[in-house]
Amino acid sequence: MSAKEFSIAGGGPVGSLLAIVLARHGYQVDLFEGRPDSRQTNIYQGRSINIALSDRGWHSLDRIGVSPVVKDESIPMFRRAIHGKDGSLTYQPYGKEDQAIWSVSRGRINEHLLDLAEAEPGVQTFFEHKLVDVDFETAAATFQVAGDTEVVIKSDFLFGADGAKSKVRRLAHDLPRFSYSQSYMPQCYIELNIPANADGSHQLEKNALHIWPRKQFMLIALPNPDGTFTCTLFLNHSGEPSFESLIDRKNVAHFFKSEFPDATDLLESPVDTFMAREPAPLFLVHVFPWSFNNKVGLIGDAAHAIVPFYGQGMNCGFEDCAELNALIDENDHNWGSIFPAYENRRKPNADAIAELSKRNFVEMSDLSGDAMFQLRKKIEAKFHEAHPDLWTPLYSMVTFSPEVPYAKALSLGETQNAIMERIMRMPGIENDWQEQKIMDEMYALVVNGFGTEL
Repeated sequence: MSAKEFSIAGGGPVGSLLAIVLARHGYQVDLFEGRPDSRQTNIYQGRSINIALSDRGWHSLDRIGVSPVVKDESIPMFRRAIHGKDGSLTYQPYGKEDQAIWSVSRGRINEHLLDLAEAEPGVQTFFEHKLVDVDFETAAATFQVAGDTEVVIKSDFLFGADGAKSKVRRLAHDLPRFSYSQSYMPQCYIELNIPANADGSHQLEKNALHIWPRKQFMLIALPNPDGTFTCTLFLNHSGEPSFESLIDRKNVAHFFKSEFPDATDLLESPVDTFMAREPAPLFLVHVFPWSFNNKVGLIGDAAHAIVPFYGQGMNCGFEDCAELNALIDENDHNWGSIFPAYENRRKPNADAIAELSKRNFVEMSDLSGDAMFQLRKKIEAKFHEAHPDLWTPLYSMVTFSPEVPYAKALSLGETQNAIMERIMRMPGIENDWQEQKIMDEMYALVVNGFGTEL
């Protein structure tokens, strides 16, 4: 095979991992990033400094043969810590005792993957190269560098790994039969911060994802290795309360004190931060196709931007890379076959995790603080422990079961939901939930009423 040349627009974690994948298959790869090199300049200032990675993300890295040392620097979160308005705390484990999702430094994993990409003999990286145009017939790309100077880069293929606001995707809008939709959530968000204690320790439990669920809005906090927590306030854009309605300092202070009483004193200047920061929108992107003329492809958020409520955005992007890695061998480097196989295999799963992520806002902001919902989770966990071959909870399928495609998890989860709706309507369930008759009824519904595998 002659060494085909690829250009990748977007040097974030997914673009960097894709460069590694392609280089290890013998391709020449030019990786372009519009921003400065984060290893030289802190481009993450003012942005969330951590993300959640689960078994699905780590498994994808392992499939490619990349095991980032950043896992050693990451913080496992074994459970949700639910903060009530009255200051009460309840806990929900994410899975079995040793199962966790990981709070990972966004910048650190990106930089580590960039280092690994640059160590591959076929990879070159270019920063401060802003994509301005793509020729979808030839895969040639035009980048703006050094002010108004433009350079045209010719390659055999091009991938757009340039995120939720992908320029490659926007340029594809004028192509024939390109389907595109973008939908906004009612909520927007801002980042807040909980500083470390004077000794560098965490002010809240370190190994938990903290949630203050308030139905239509919520505050969450993820731990960082330096003792701080990155917090995100998700609040409606308009209505009451909302970013639009909370414009007076006194009202903002009352909002924090009344809704998040145990967090307000921990947060670093919450009122000042709220007043100063512009809330960012949350949106989902659905497009098809993901490739054009078997020359240009989309990957990661460029192909399937989702909302963050399942913590699966980067996990899904890494899974894109792992699937593409396998398809290159399966199709013997025939990109006329690889591109369509890639988009047809990944599109249903990307749509499924988008839907699951949207639904999970309700679970996090409302149901997680509901006593009956917490009971429902206990019943599911008890049945799973008794019959692990028949029932894996939806969250565990998505987060800890990378062998289960997102689309299958969504389908099985809907069947499980129908079963649990019936179980939770059983008279006296609050008192009888640990009795064997409850387990027997679930077993009968699973095996006889709803199929043989959930």
